[in-house]
Amino acid sequence: MTASAKLRLCLIEDDEIVGDALAERFELEGYDCTWFRTGREALLALPRRRFDLVLSDIRLPDMSGEQLYATLLDEAVALPPYLFITGYGEIDQAVRLLKLGAADYIKKPFDIEVLLKKIGDLATGGAPSKIEPCLGISPAMRALETLIDRIKDSGSNVLITGESGVGKEMVASELHRRGSKAADRPFVAVNCGAFAAGLLEAELFGYEKGAFTGAARAHKGVFEQAEGGTLFLDEIGDMPPAMQIRLLRAIQDRRITHVGGETAIPVSLRLVCATHRDLKQMVEGGDFREDLYYRINVVHLHVPPLRERKEDILWLARHFLEAEAAQRRGAMRTLSSKLERFMLDYPWPGNVRELKHALERVCVLSAGGKLPPELMFDEMPVKLAPTDETLAVCLADYEKQYIVRVLNAHNGHATRAAEALGISRKNLWEKMKRYGIQRKGDE
Repeated sequence: MTASAKLRLCLIEDDEIVGDALAERFELEGYDCTWFRTGREALLALPRRRFDLVLSDIRLPDMSGEQLYATLLDEAVALPPYLFITGYGEIDQAVRLLKLGAADYIKKPFDIEVLLKKIGDLATGGAPSKIEPCLGISPAMRALETLIDRIKDSGSNVLITGESGVGKEMVASELHRRGSKAADRPFVAVNCGAFAAGLLEAELFGYEKGAFTGAARAHKGVFEQAEGGTLFLDEIGDMPPAMQIRLLRAIQDRRITHVGGETAIPVSLRLVCATHRDLKQMVEGGDFREDLYYRINVVHLHVPPLRERKEDILWLARHFLEAEAAQRRGAMRTLSSKLERFMLDYPWPGNVRELKHALERVCVLSAGGKLPPELMFDEMPVKLAPTDETLAVCLADYEKQYIVRVLNAHNGHATRAAEALGISRKNLWEKMKRYGIQRKGDE
């Protein structure tokens, strides 16, 4: 790293020996390093000063690194890539921080060269948050994509939770797709709630010819079909107790046996499970095996409901409309401004699945290129019914809501938000002042 780069680093480290050594090395590498000994000092400085990267120890004398980071997020401070130093036993805490949006972590004791490479990659634009989003533009989904990038090649079992329709299979598919050898490996999905116990066993593990009535030939189950790739077991919470025992044995032994067979067959794959149920509560109630729960829940990914990430609604809608236009090889349909407002106000109890089906319906029923709200819903929700507000009031209200969403999507960064809105930074500030939009922190 040359001195001309002069990237600004914020170092938060209470250990005098470690901090002094790191600060000296960063200066030698050409970084402009500011060293804070306490979380309080950093908390006061970060909203007021610009840095290209923050390197923070998780253990601090006055507050934890996690508390500091969470406080900065709560105060809507526009943060640069955030890298944590973790000790033994703090990995779970580091994973939680990745879910909140941290860029990465490094474990003690660390190789200084490895640390310098991480810093160089992140500070010069290698942060995962700069990758084009695949799952959504909301902070929650961008954080989820960051975590997916961290675990994509780990091979660890993954549990995906979230309400029905939030897109858990899409997350599992994205995790598989990002793997280094995904193109050569299968992704096999099966819904555990769609089969009776006997049929589910045959579906998972396969069966021999004559194993039961109708088994005219041998059949490979999904464990064998997913060999070398990813097996996605959706609605794992609906699996009967007897099947939970067989699944646990297969995961532990990495071997399966066909129904009606005797030969143990080795299998090598990544297991990803998903459920809309509260498995921990089911374990406490005796409806789900505790040992199986800990086997499948090595890494936990939670997908929030669509109503909690409104930034994704229009983004997802446009993706669905692009796919619809490509399928029918026609011009892309567009959303009327009135429909956009209704979509943003609607709670979407069926989540992403309901949004997709609603768009399919309005595309089929609408003859024009611009889609109206009247055809979007089977019955127009009462709270979305037209009011007696003037057009100017409606447009101003919508503009304010949209600016707030775009600012949130860009972590309060006014320059990037203005670019996304297609207006100047000065124009954005004027609108924020007019509508009383508060943005704490400084860029």
